[in-house]
Amino acid sequence: MSGNDENDGVFKALADPTRRRILDYLRDQPRTTGELCEKFPKLTRFAVMKHLDVLDDAGLVVVRKEGRLRWNHLNAVPIQMIYERWMSRFAAPHAASLLKLARKLEEK
Repeated sequence: MSGNDENDGVFKALADPTRRRILDYLRDQPRTTGELCEKFPKLTRFAVMKHLDVLDDAGLVVVRKEGRLRWNHLNAVPIQMIYERWMSRFAAPHAASLLKLARKLEEK
């Protein structure tokens, strides 16, 4: 596999704790850039926008402009793709085991 894996940008974006906190805020609902700036009073607006640009480049945020407002929406698809690539094969056997156990318990 090459060093230019399609998920490199996602991992880079998720490596920063401030960007993960931004995604946490967007998980509940879309927010304007101004609202996100208020959540990070120690950062300049420019710094918050740079973080949003990294998230946007990674496909983790979708930006929609509405007049002067810039709405930021969480896009969970890249995270789901990473989950499916790295974790789903480990989860499936456990889910199958739990299903077998549930069936046995229902039989009794």
